Amino acid sequence: MDFKEQVEHLIPNAQFGDLIEFSYPIGYAHWGVYDGDGYVVHFAVADENKVMNTFRGFLQTVFPVCGDLLLGETKIRRQLLAEVNVPKGARVSVSNSQHDIQPSPPDEIRRRLNGLVDREFTYKLLTFNCEHFATFVRSGKAVCNQIPGKPKNKECVDATELFSAFVPAY
Repeated sequence: MDFKEQVEHLIPNAQFGDLIEFSYPIGYAHWGVYDGDGYVVHFAVADENKVMNTFRGFLQTVFPVCGDLLLGETKIRRQLLAEVNVPKGARVSVSNSQHDIQPSPPDEIRRRLNGLVDREFTYKLLTFNCEHFATFVRSGKAVCNQIPGKPKNKECVDATELFSAFVPAY
């Protein structure tokens, strides 16, 4: 099943606040949070100048299995699931069971999403990435389970604190 067909099957079953996993053929995944009506909120490429856009395009031609290459500045975007740039062979699914975290109530998830959408951040593969973002929004704790050699389900306190700084208090 191609990516667009996977999205069509996912949307009727996804719930607000679900963790969306984009599994790439090279063994890692991109993560976002389902926002309803076919939308996902995730780390995406920031608004960039023409030179950086050309450079990124070149890298994606050389490394076609990577989808959007998140280098340096990124932006938290709300985007239609079907429009997320993924490599050929990517799989998309609801993956709430990949982390041992308790989801927050929907109003807290919404508050975190609203506080972070359209913010720009410097992406750091090992310490501040899309999985940290998605788990923070869902649970209030930034966790990344795909870093080799790191304990699973361990909170990255620095990422949690950085994201929290942009979320308004009740």
